[in-house]
Amino acid sequence: MENITFFKMSGSGNDFIIIDNRKNIIEEKDLRSFITKVCTRRMSVGADGFILIENCDSADFKWQFFNSDGSRAEMCGNGARCVARFAFINKIAGPNMSFVTDAGIVHAQVIDDRVKVNMMNPSEYTYDYQIELKSGPLTVSSLNTGVPHVVIITDILENVDVAGTGREIRFHKNYAPAGTNVNFINGIKNKTIYIRTYERGVEDETLACGTGSIASALVAAHKYNVESPVDVITRSKGVLTIHYKQVNGRFYDIYLEGDARVIYKGELGEDAWQY
Repeated sequence: MENITFFKMSGSGNDFIIIDNRKNIIEEKDLRSFITKVCTRRMSVGADGFILIENCDSADFKWQFFNSDGSRAEMCGNGARCVARFAFINKIAGPNMSFVTDAGIVHAQVIDDRVKVNMMNPSEYTYDYQIELKSGPLTVSSLNTGVPHVVIITDILENVDVAGTGREIRFHKNYAPAGTNVNFINGIKNKTIYIRTYERGVEDETLACGTGSIASALVAAHKYNVESPVDVITRSKGVLTIHYKQVNGRFYDIYLEGDARVIYKGELGEDAWQY
């Protein structure tokens, strides 16, 4: 492959490599290896996720979304905001657009450097049940906001072993074989929650997770009977605003709003993935 133009973008600290692949400049052969190489920090560009924009007849475009380990993910809220702004900047779509993901069609609105994304309705709700960990039983809630998420409410967020406990829950037999993302929140105050997230596929704590912020806001809204919207303060200190409607513990008309920043535009040469 020749040098490949890309954007590095960040949504509340969740960062992505985004490439316009409508002319098939990225070869499918050894794609997983290519992604893991360019997403490796210090050795290459480094990112939490990798996004390819491709042609689509039923929407403005479609994406292929990959975690940094090269695995496919059905959905990523922060990635959706970033790819929408990328598409607008590069005249692939107007400020109001739709694009196809593995989780369904997503609609987005670009407003300056912020993007509001209409997310799919959550499913697989289960509130306040116990799972067994090495340290004993733990009360959790779970739902699917495009990808599966577990939400744990904790008193002191700073003391949580996100990597250790998150990894144990991510690979817990209850969520096999696909696994789950894991979110820790501190309850809710003034319609605001603070969050820390262990992301499946990244296999570590990330600075933000859009679908995890949605899952956490909805669990908190249900548990504490809070009306929309809810602000989620991510590990990067970025604020994601979750809009929703609810009836009897079920949520619909979900919108994720937050920043989508262009960090830089560059070219990938062979040294970025051949090492």
